[in-house]
Amino acid sequence: MARSWLKEGREYTILTNEITKAWSGMTTRQYKDHKGLKKQNLRDNMTTTELILNMLAEIATKDIANATHPQGLEENKKVAKAGGSITGNARRESEMKTGKPVITSKNAIDFGRLISDIIKAATEEDEKNNE
Repeated sequence: MARSWLKEGREYTILTNEITKAWSGMTTRQYKDHKGLKKQNLRDNMTTTELILNMLAEIATKDIANATHPQGLEENKKVAKAGGSITGNARRESEMKTGKPVITSKNAIDFGRLISDIIKAATEEDEKNNE
């Protein structure tokens, strides 16, 4: 039983990596390195756009798998690449139209700092208006 769970965990990691690479152009490790993450969860450190694209890649992969019924790791890897590439196309088109990269190096620490700065500025503005 433990071996099957280990195998499933390893295959899940491989397939997640295939999906991530197909949509982002980076392996999961490269993506984490890009964000300066060591052991932190990548998903917890994605921007809203990154998270939505990641979810689109996962659901596209699931839908393709449900339609084609892949058998074994190699067939599932092809499906993972296909699902991820759908999202990769959307990412590239967005970047082309906005002129901005979708994938950023920002992480949860940056987001927390941004929120603190916004709250501080709003508080200062309120105090200024109440004087």
